[in-house]
Amino acid sequence: MLVLERESLGRQIGEICARHGGGRSALLPILQELQDQQGWISDYAMQEVARHLDIHPVEVYSVVTFYAFLNGEKKGRFILRLCRTISCDMRDKDRVGHQLEQELGIRFGETTPDGRFTLEWTNCMGMCDQGPALLVNKQVFTQVTPDRVHQIIEACRRIYGLYPERSEDAALAAAGAMRVATGRYAAVEA
Repeated sequence: MLVLERESLGRQIGEICARHGGGRSALLPILQELQDQQGWISDYAMQEVARHLDIHPVEVYSVVTFYAFLNGEKKGRFILRLCRTISCDMRDKDRVGHQLEQELGIRFGETTPDGRFTLEWTNCMGMCDQGPALLVNKQVFTQVTPDRVHQIIEACRRIYGLYPERSEDAALAAAGAMRVATGRYAAVEA
């Protein structure tokens, strides 16, 4: 990382920390906001957060590595997480997983060479009655079938600019998403 990039990131982290206040209780919201802005949390960023909160860097590292939705390494622009619980397993999760691998040309735990997509397993998302469930960044897709996988991937590609422009929310909503973190979407297409 270049010196100017470090200085810029340091200022950004300082602003985030100032918004959330000092102390350990602010650690998780700071890390979430930082990841939303940067896409991941680098080792340098962890050290800077620790410095601003006056805690040991290993405490920040332990939080980043504990929570599955915090990334201590670069991942794709779109992180696709397929639920791997028994409820989703009973509803053909394996077929959906196979279709995801075929569509993206990668296996679970990998990122596409262009850096656009990362494919991961995740544990229960609380959508057991609507499985299999797929989380694309902060958008939840339920009752996913192998046929719907293509729609979902195409919506992501439109967002990335491979197709005519459309907002991220509109493209994912058109593919049947429900916003998790912000509650923007109240219903899911069947």
